[in-house]
Amino acid sequence: MLTSLGSLVLLTVLVTAVILFLIFVAVRLTRRPRNRLIPALDVTDQARELKATGQFQEAVFLVRGETGMSHRAATRFVRKL
Repeated sequence: MLTSLGSLVLLTVLVTAVILFLIFVAVRLTRRPRNRLIPALDVTDQARELKATGQFQEAVFLVRGETGMSHRAATRFVRKL
């Protein structure tokens, strides 16, 4: 009887630790989104070059693809370059 109770307590502790670990991982992943709202410098430089050569829409699509910005936000960003 005592061994059975000890095993049950150990199993409960183990399951609780796994659940807490999964919650911790989920919180960490939500704080690090893949798409950045501010483009990296190389994307900014590429978009600036595209804009300078008259390829405005290509620059907007580049910024949208790399950052996940909306079309409106990416257009505004490229105009300010």
